[in-house]
Amino acid sequence: MCKMLNAAAADRNKDPILEVLKTRVTSDRHLVALEISSGTGQHVIHFARAFPNITWQPSEVEAQSISSIEAYRQYHGLQNVKPPIYLDVSQSWENWGGIQAESCDLIVNINMMHISPLACTMPYAFNGSITPQSNVDFDQSLRYRNPDWGLRDVSLLTKLGQENGLRLEGIVDMPANNKCLLFHKDSVV
Repeated sequence: MCKMLNAAAADRNKDPILEVLKTRVTSDRHLVALEISSGTGQHVIHFARAFPNITWQPSEVEAQSISSIEAYRQYHGLQNVKPPIYLDVSQSWENWGGIQAESCDLIVNINMMHISPLACTMPYAFNGSITPQSNVDFDQSLRYRNPDWGLRDVSLLTKLGQENGLRLEGIVDMPANNKCLLFHKDSVV
């Protein structure tokens, strides 16, 4: 059996993120959710327990993480969690491992935007300002490790969302100076 990886931040943030999801997701019908950049697999298992009406599709780009997600899936035996797929979101959605356009009711992405190139597109910058100092230090350490990484400005993410048919619906404060951005795709009539 594969090894289940454990991330302290995932354990710390899973309940606050779940509370945000509970305010936005209905439990009265079956839904399909894609989790982009599922990491260790801790979040998807936690969310799947809370939302048995949602079929969860975890995804990752790193083989070690895919193995960990599968280990969590096997261990917990939840029927509403599909096997993880390889997904490189820097590629066009047509190459997303069989995910079809308009096939997901919900897309969840946690802790990826700041550790990936902008093409793939936590704490965020607001109008070019990053606070508190711990987030400034975090941004500098990310950019030192990889110039394509770093905290994204909410105004840039809002603009990119609008260009792709997504509307910033809300911003929720999270633990450790993080923010949860909620985007909504308006229905095409």
